[in-house]
Amino acid sequence: MAKSPFRVPLIVLALALLTVPALAQSQESFGSFIRSFEAKAVAAGVTRETYRRAMDGLTEDPNVPNLVTTQPEFTTPVWDYIDKRVSNERIGQGQKAMGEQKALFAAAGQRYGVDPYLLGAIWGIETNYGTILSNTKYVKPIIRSLATVVHHRRARLKEDEQDLIAALLLVQRGPLDAKHLVGSWAGAIGHLQVNPSNVLKYGTDGDGDGQIDLHDSLADALATTSRFLIGLGYQPGMDWGYEVQLPEGFDYTLAGRDGYRTIGFFADRGVTRVGNRKFPDPGTPVFLYVPAGKTGPKFLMTPNYLVLKGYNFSDSYAMAIAHLTDRLKGAGDFAQPWPRHAQFPNLAQRKAIQAALVKLGYLKGSSDGRIGPVTQEAYARFQASRGEVADGFVTIEAYNALAAAVR
Repeated sequence: MAKSPFRVPLIVLALALLTVPALAQSQESFGSFIRSFEAKAVAAGVTRETYRRAMDGLTEDPNVPNLVTTQPEFTTPVWDYIDKRVSNERIGQGQKAMGEQKALFAAAGQRYGVDPYLLGAIWGIETNYGTILSNTKYVKPIIRSLATVVHHRRARLKEDEQDLIAALLLVQRGPLDAKHLVGSWAGAIGHLQVNPSNVLKYGTDGDGDGQIDLHDSLADALATTSRFLIGLGYQPGMDWGYEVQLPEGFDYTLAGRDGYRTIGFFADRGVTRVGNRKFPDPGTPVFLYVPAGKTGPKFLMTPNYLVLKGYNFSDSYAMAIAHLTDRLKGAGDFAQPWPRHAQFPNLAQRKAIQAALVKLGYLKGSSDGRIGPVTQEAYARFQASRGEVADGFVTIEAYNALAAAVR
């Protein structure tokens, strides 16, 4: 029986947002790790010959630990992240680059049903339309990078191990050896930066040359990413979402990701699309997303928005991809400006906010200082209990209010 679109467990993705990767201190030397990991790789199908040819003599990449802990999508306000990645320069470059590859994008869109401009936006955000692929500062042999990440055991260890094994299997399959299988510090490969596990699963020969090479073939990269997005649940013909206006006195507790409602549900409560634009089918499943409080932009998000988070769990990343998609089509900026005056709590204050919410019964779990949708929804319930607009926007004012509440 098919699953109802209104019962999608969005909270699973919301909880995942709280697990921002962090590095733990490894208990063994890098050389010892290389020797001990061989058994796990061999059990997964990597031959001992492949493993030793790729892994013997490797040294750690000293740059990786700092890159993990400073991922910008988790450490900067959403508007700063978007400003940097959806600039007028990048929009212009993207329109030019897509124009030069018009046939490739049209073919991918026709074959797979994925919006070509969405593919263009991912291309732009991930590799600046392929221009960084020749820069060895950013693009390096991924076996070394992934071995370093796995050795340091960040929070997503299981997924990192799977990607390292997948990279070894890609080397084993060929045509690229360990030296020439290159990508980001986290192992993502090619023009649109697909991780090795998904290259194994969705890798597609888009140009018909008999090989799958996401680094040197944009056609292969577009075909692979299209299949990857479809595998994540992408629905052809559905937009990522719609910027909206909320009426005076709107109940902000209707925001959240614990399930979908319909566009019609929100329209009946006075929600309108910005610019007097019309909504599509009122039966389209959506959830209300208020990333920057009552004074910032608000959105009704479709299931395709969460598909973007299959690339990266960060909402800042997904919002940048979504916005660049529209800008490449010629759309303008968001109608409502971001609250750039907002001041945010530091790490100690964020932990205190979560501890207070736990003490007051609005939040379960530990205080890790990572503010995601679960903490935001807990704070919204606290706001509602005080008769305030329950927008869940965690700023320094949230810290002050909660500190007073638990004194």
